[in-house]
Amino acid sequence: MTVAPPASTITIAGRTVSRLGLGTMRLTGPGIWGDPVDRAAALSVLRQAVHSYGITHFDTADAYGPHTVEHLIRDALFPYPENVLIATKVGMLRPAPNVWAPHGHPAYLRACVEGSLRRLGVERLELCYLHRIDPEVALDDQIAVLQALQGEGKIGHIGLSKVTPEDIRQVSKEVTVAAVQNVLNMSDHFDPALELCRDLGIPYVPYRPFDAGVLARAHGVLAPLHWLLNLGSDVAPIPSTSRPEHLEQIVTAAAGAA
Repeated sequence: MTVAPPASTITIAGRTVSRLGLGTMRLTGPGIWGDPVDRAAALSVLRQAVHSYGITHFDTADAYGPHTVEHLIRDALFPYPENVLIATKVGMLRPAPNVWAPHGHPAYLRACVEGSLRRLGVERLELCYLHRIDPEVALDDQIAVLQALQGEGKIGHIGLSKVTPEDIRQVSKEVTVAAVQNVLNMSDHFDPALELCRDLGIPYVPYRPFDAGVLARAHGVLAPLHWLLNLGSDVAPIPSTSRPEHLEQIVTAAAGAA
């Protein structure tokens, strides 16, 4: 069944995209590690998101798998429709399932970007987030290499993930922050970065909208999505799923909030 997508849109990284995006972290094996159990279903989720539901904002990361989801996105969607924004994130090591380690050494960040370009099959990452700030590396150095890659035409826009207002202010002195991606949901319901993003005109992309499934099991998908979408037109949630039937439920719920 085809469900009408939510009517609302948002401009992120210079593109007008659907406010309801699709997070892709769940399109891997257990522990966000390796290939999905059902590769055909994962590809179907990606294709249906675009072609059945009009979702045009996709969020991924080189750490998902690692590398698994970027390959899946290319296999499912390449050549990418002109209106689709593929955002990816760099700066995270994956030594084992469910293990995440920020690594912001400039040489590593550059290697991450080059790898994502190849896996996604593009010449430029339209939106590239610093996945996490590495506390062992000067933040200015981490941003400087992304800025250099932007100058080389390999990154279009730079985003930040899991950051504080202080982080956003510091980075904004050096580059234009295209989007901020933080946890926000009915359980983790306050993030001071949201108000600062509004003041600075930065789109806010809440991840983990269902709190890793806890909220969906307790309330269904309708209430958590409505709560986020009703926060304002600058909020663009990116729920993630590996199941086509769950994607339909999400889109139906979001359409009801339009």
